[in-house]
Amino acid sequence: MGPVSEPPVMKYPNPARRRFLKASGIAIALPPMPSLAGASTAQRAAEKPVRMVCVGNEFGMYPGAFWPESAGGDYELTPLLEPLAKHRSDLTLFSHLDHGLKGGHFAVHTFLTGVKAAEARGMPDGGISLDQRAAEHVGALTRFPSLTIGSEGGLHGGCRMSWTRTGTRVPPIDGPNELFRMLFLDDDANAKRKATDRIELQGSILDAVLGDAKSLGRRLNKSDNRKLDEYLSSVRDVEVRLDLQKQWQDVPKPAPPIEEPKDEGLTRDLPKIYDLIALALQTDSTRVATLEVGGSFAARDLGISQGYHSLSHHGQVPEKIDLLVQIERYQVEQFARFLDKLKSIQQDESDLTLLDSTMALFGSGMGNANSHTNHDLPVILAGGGFHHGEHRRYPEESRRRVPLCNLYVSMLHRFGVESDSFATSTGTLRGLEFA
Repeated sequence: MGPVSEPPVMKYPNPARRRFLKASGIAIALPPMPSLAGASTAQRAAEKPVRMVCVGNEFGMYPGAFWPESAGGDYELTPLLEPLAKHRSDLTLFSHLDHGLKGGHFAVHTFLTGVKAAEARGMPDGGISLDQRAAEHVGALTRFPSLTIGSEGGLHGGCRMSWTRTGTRVPPIDGPNELFRMLFLDDDANAKRKATDRIELQGSILDAVLGDAKSLGRRLNKSDNRKLDEYLSSVRDVEVRLDLQKQWQDVPKPAPPIEEPKDEGLTRDLPKIYDLIALALQTDSTRVATLEVGGSFAARDLGISQGYHSLSHHGQVPEKIDLLVQIERYQVEQFARFLDKLKSIQQDESDLTLLDSTMALFGSGMGNANSHTNHDLPVILAGGGFHHGEHRRYPEESRRRVPLCNLYVSMLHRFGVESDSFATSTGTLRGLEFA
């Protein structure tokens, strides 16, 4: 494997644009990025990085095969937890955590946001997802602030786990071949030149747009100026993305350590995708990744003739439940294999493994697909330097429920984000401590 290239130095976005935004009376600050505030990129890169991987599926886990009856460190291994047996000390299982939402399939996208997209405007951070909040913190330290892997196929139009703070869905990388090429294949000189020209053109268009907005803002009433504020928030996202693209244009990618994979469909591709995510973390190409297993998951590739979605609505028919559990167990097996991989990779000269520095979240925005409920979400957190080894059961009564977003605040703290809130959180998650 080739050496990992030194990250480029982060440059500030055009000060003239910043002055315009301030002068226009519309407060649009860049997302909080420690890479912009004090320490140099080289100093920040020298620190021990923390990583975050979020894995979710569209239909949850069958509760009868997932939840243990007992809590604490001696909980029994249910059929869907058995593949994780060797990682008991590396993970924590949480029960009775959710976002307090309803909506069935139409609330699954809230898994990493805590809020429905249509209701996110009034939130302090908009509808940003956990992974993208962490990616803002990383900034330009890695070539890819985040990687979102999934499929555009499926029940409701493909991958919907990752969202920007302006409420825009982050489109997924569709398959291991595209992911491999992004991580390890450099563009030729002609492609790089075209990319540079495209970035410069986008910057010029952005300047023109901001000029028009400045003129327009003087003639708008208060209500329309709020709409302009939202629009310019989107402009801010574009500014940051363009700046990152410029900096990494001439930095070579790591040498490919494996053969270029072929796409065979999400079911067969899961092991390859997990391996590539591990390589992306190991080479520090990214520190944030998401993987969504959606409706494009083909049960037939596991020898099951019925569809994943139809089996999730099993109607308590035992034969259908058995087939559904087979599908879900395969997904847990691949997650367990991913943890094996992370635990096998040593970091530098220390005795720490990649799993020690990687928070691996596994779960869903669906609690029970058969009844279309979004409470009691299946949630597992592995690695990341936390004290693990338990099934932590939180209050079930409505007035005492603990928001899942409290876990996200704790994860963001571990990631280095100095924020005391995320979406509907009420604080950090009680009982979850750093090792």
